Amino acid sequence: MRILITGGAGFIGSHLAEYCLEHGDEVYIIDDLSTGSMENLRHLQRHPDYQNKLFVHINTILNHDLLLELTGICDRVYHLAAAVGVQTILDKPLESIVTNIQGTEKVLEICNKFKKRVLIASTSEVYGKHLHAPLIETDNVIYGPSSKFRWSYAAAKLIDEFTALAYYRTHGLEVVITRLFNTVGPRQTGTYGMVIPRFVRQALKNEPITVYGDGTQTRTFTYVNDVVEAMIRLMASDSAIGEVFNIGGVEEISILDLAQKIIAMTGSSSKLTLIPYDDAFGKDFEDMARRVPSTEKLKQEIDFAPDRDLDFILLKVIEFMKNH
Repeated sequence: MRILITGGAGFIGSHLAEYCLEHGDEVYIIDDLSTGSMENLRHLQRHPDYQNKLFVHINTILNHDLLLELTGICDRVYHLAAAVGVQTILDKPLESIVTNIQGTEKVLEICNKFKKRVLIASTSEVYGKHLHAPLIETDNVIYGPSSKFRWSYAAAKLIDEFTALAYYRTHGLEVVITRLFNTVGPRQTGTYGMVIPRFVRQALKNEPITVYGDGTQTRTFTYVNDVVEAMIRLMASDSAIGEVFNIGGVEEISILDLAQKIIAMTGSSSKLTLIPYDDAFGKDFEDMARRVPSTEKLKQEIDFAPDRDLDFILLKVIEFMKNH
């Protein structure tokens, strides 16, 4: 099978590419490297078995002709390209909105032209400021005011979902939507605000662990290989078409406890430093106090849900960062 991955040089995209190559697929990637990196793909490009199976195009998904060509020759499309990370959204608000909305519109338009099955990678952020857990796919969304640009990412990704479902209902386009909850693993960096690689890097250097806010906010974390497997299985399931699925872990932890756990696991002498949100991100930021997914719908659909625990995830990240 020929697979097109937009954003394939990114953290999740590169792991998806690796999985597909290992299972005999040809993989085509389009990535503008705004948040991705060729280093994520270097080991695949050097692999002797993948020399004629991996094709990387450094370009934007807004390049109509290139996207048209790649979609036309591929059997399945995984749309992962997006402006990601809190810092990116706050620093480049207009560029992020254009990328996340117009980019997805372009992918859906061309997939519809060729009637290619497509997975749209959405985010747990679309739920907004809920305090209850677990979050289920049919929950309402609760956002802050438009003056808080932090919500522009959530709103843009929700528009992506609406657009994908509209293509499904209007044109019968085979779409699958996944809401990802804090995906973590090797090759992820803390450059764009991702908390675990940032904490691990600080701990390994015995630097202060910088916790934003008061640290009582809670999250769950999902191992990247579990995310990839869930995506692959959903794309193989005809009954997943036109549906939205959470993909996430269920081990809830506060950010303060996460920092303490990382300090203990690395044997670090780091101390905790609390930084007010306004100092870290400016006035446009507002946080979510809690984010825990229900994975019941996912389990019922594909008989699978992420199950690797937090200790396993942290060990993998620590091992990777020690070696790189």
